[in-house]
Amino acid sequence: MNIQKVTASEQTAVGIAHSKLILIGEHAVVHGQPAIAIPFPLVGVESVVEYVPGTVKLDSSFYHGPIDSVPDNLDGIANCVRGTLDHLSIPCKDLLIRINSSIPHGKGLGSSASVAVSIVRSLFAYAEEEYTSEELLRLADIAETYAHGSPSGIDTITITSEKPIWYEKEKPIDFIELQEDFHFVVADSGRIGDTRLAVEAVADLVKTAPKRFQRKLDRIGELTHQAKYALEKAGKHFLGHMLNEAQKELEALGVSDAGLNKLIYFARQEGALGAKLTGGGNGGCIIALAKNEVHSRQLAERLRKVGAHAVWPFVLKNDQ
Repeated sequence: MNIQKVTASEQTAVGIAHSKLILIGEHAVVHGQPAIAIPFPLVGVESVVEYVPGTVKLDSSFYHGPIDSVPDNLDGIANCVRGTLDHLSIPCKDLLIRINSSIPHGKGLGSSASVAVSIVRSLFAYAEEEYTSEELLRLADIAETYAHGSPSGIDTITITSEKPIWYEKEKPIDFIELQEDFHFVVADSGRIGDTRLAVEAVADLVKTAPKRFQRKLDRIGELTHQAKYALEKAGKHFLGHMLNEAQKELEALGVSDAGLNKLIYFARQEGALGAKLTGGGNGGCIIALAKNEVHSRQLAERLRKVGAHAVWPFVLKNDQ
């Protein structure tokens, strides 16, 4: 964070936030099962707050204008701004908030949560106030509630973390220590997914056939426990198998579509140890586990050639 004084009445403040990926546990985490999420530093958001007389305005690639006139999809962000200003006892006026994001929207990478976290950080910087982790998460989750209805909270927690996290609702967060480096490739299907609709669709399935679909959510929970063991002890080959098994259950829940499946199956054919959707599904991105750094670069190039809209090879490093 950076604060630059301009005059006594004018200043500029910056807040930044990286993105996130859910490695395993999508959808099941909403129903009480664990999930593993990892920080994704290759894309992120910068929020710049500056003194501009008049109403509070947003300036982004989606919208430019007063927060009182934002489109429906930005209601959560507008309420996050209002809630943070109220928390800081700052009048809701005389501010321009510029949002610069490299995170593709609606792809399961935590775009809305990253924007919210960056905005909260920038407003605290503007006020020259320190924030606690609890304050940051609570205020950022104002936007997440609007975006996802009943969010698990995993997005905002991972975006404020530098390590992979083990997340279970209403339990303390645990950080995962890696046994080795893990090389991944994230590929964007090019289609926007609606996390809120996907979460609601799975909830409806559980209501209509509780035994059948609860078993699938429980199975994803079991696989998530095994994936934690793989990250900490068993290694990448076992992790790849867990990712593939989780994808089977996600397909059975109806949240993986033909476009995602094409990329997932292609990645496996090209030697990926495992591949699955990441995020809400029905659009968005896949994540594939490569054998090593060279293979991750090769896999990324092949996924790009087969039609992935964007591709990011990255490594989850063992910092020990």
